[in-house]
Amino acid sequence: MNMQRKGWRLLALVFAFALTAAACGDGDDAASGGDGDGEVSVSLITKDSTNPFFVAMQEGAKEKAAELGVEIKIGSGSEEGDDQGQINLIEEAISLGQDGILITPMSVNVNNAIQKARDAGLYVIALDTPTDPPDAVDITFATDNCKAGEAIGQWAAGKLNGEKAVIARLVIFDDRTVSVDYCRDNGFLKGMGIDIGELEIMGDEPESGSYTTGAGGDYEWVCLEATGANEEGGRTGMETCLSKNPDINVVYTINEPTAFGAAAALEAAGKIVGDDVIVVSVDGGLAGVEAVQSGSIQATSQQYPLRMASLGVEAINKIATGGDAPSNTSDDGTFFDTGVALCTDDPMDTVTVADQEESQYCIDNAWG
Repeated sequence: MNMQRKGWRLLALVFAFALTAAACGDGDDAASGGDGDGEVSVSLITKDSTNPFFVAMQEGAKEKAAELGVEIKIGSGSEEGDDQGQINLIEEAISLGQDGILITPMSVNVNNAIQKARDAGLYVIALDTPTDPPDAVDITFATDNCKAGEAIGQWAAGKLNGEKAVIARLVIFDDRTVSVDYCRDNGFLKGMGIDIGELEIMGDEPESGSYTTGAGGDYEWVCLEATGANEEGGRTGMETCLSKNPDINVVYTINEPTAFGAAAALEAAGKIVGDDVIVVSVDGGLAGVEAVQSGSIQATSQQYPLRMASLGVEAINKIATGGDAPSNTSDDGTFFDTGVALCTDDPMDTVTVADQEESQYCIDNAWG
């Protein structure tokens, strides 16, 4: 924290309100909006405010902030890919003199603004999407996205049981590097037992070869389509993939809205989802795990955005009031792991990186 700035603010409060030094120490001296009211103040900056995942994250942050008496300002980019919108909100948090920022970073393009916030004394926590590099923020609270992707890849290989995999890959972007994008996609391939190239690069592995998980078998990937992580993008991306090869039997999707669009395109093409083709995804929102129960998605990795946001607000409040900063808990020691479960009603013994849960369990623990 910027202790010199905070110290002057505390001194001003002492003289203005004639409080004792002890009483002032118990109050939070980083004022919301720079107005000197003594509240801990935090900004939550998501990628957009329409994706149910980010809506749930916003609700989780509001609930925890209300519980702790933290002032919270919530904003987002206008859509997935709006780097400048996030940069503007970071700069606003700095100008308000807030204590910290929670952010689902859009891409590496926001790194400079994040560093500016840290230099100004704000504690910055990434949620869901790790920054690249990881130490661009103070800490990240997230699902292990590589493990989430790996789990659905292991499941898909088990379900195929030696059958050739003809794969469609529906990702977020094709014009920028985002860790959640490459980690889920390449995690999926790794889970199937396909040799990937560089983790940070999507599409540099051989277009055909063998997968080794479970019974193993041949594979070819047909397409790597950017979808914007939304339903319409999933539909058009899947249509493009089918135009290249109508025999696709495995569809990896970056998230469940993308999966819904893909399933609609498959059905329009006369494909029976769950029979002719399997669809796997990541998110675990209520609509997504209900789709697992109904059969339009066969497996999805569930993550916990409310938990991420709640823990983030709690951490900044603790730091701002003199407590210790959180520590990383992930296997590789680079982030705070908020957990993942594989949701499916057709469990496979090939899945080793996550607990498998029936759809009803995931519905009971879903967000959105």
